[in-house]
Amino acid sequence: MSLVRVHNFSISLDGYGTGEGQSLDAPFGHAADRLHRWFFRTRTFRRMHGEDAGDTGVDDAIARTWGDGIGAEIMGRNKFGPQRGPWQDEDWRGWWGPNPPFHTPVFVLTHHPRPSLEMDGGTVFHFLDASPEEALRRAREAAGGLDVRIGGGPSTVRAFLEADLVDHLHVVVVPVVLGRGEPLWAGLEGLERRFHTEAVTSPSGVTHLTFTRP
Repeated sequence: MSLVRVHNFSISLDGYGTGEGQSLDAPFGHAADRLHRWFFRTRTFRRMHGEDAGDTGVDDAIARTWGDGIGAEIMGRNKFGPQRGPWQDEDWRGWWGPNPPFHTPVFVLTHHPRPSLEMDGGTVFHFLDASPEEALRRAREAAGGLDVRIGGGPSTVRAFLEADLVDHLHVVVVPVVLGRGEPLWAGLEGLERRFHTEAVTSPSGVTHLTFTRP
């Protein structure tokens, strides 16, 4: 059976996966870009957005595995956009422009489904009001035997961990303290007992933690 994977998921030293106060002008809330600067510098990130250059060190070597063997993604609504409640603007097509970097079916979890959205490059956003188990079933059908990536945000990753559906979890601990925001680890006491854990430190100051199901 295909694996369920999380990649390049950044958290602060105090365990927050995003800041407080997300808006159109602040996709990560008060955290701004502090959790993701390590990734923005990599060649992997630059190539995802059609750019050249970028760092090729430890961070890039780990980050670039995010797309290998992936056939579908599941994300929460707050990763797709800043709106809450019923959709007021179905013209919103995500943060990534006309050609998002996913190039697979993407299932957006929301209590307010809307028609699917076809983008350039093979990305199709589907909007589901579904449990993690049902969303994973749909994503696996669409993935054609390839793996499924859980893309975030923190509450979505946490829901799949709570349901014990994650096989591979890559968390990047960034040396900043946010003080507030959306936590990743809340309610997950003893999570480490499910996985083999490895750690790699980087000259950028971040620590890559990889949790792999035995």
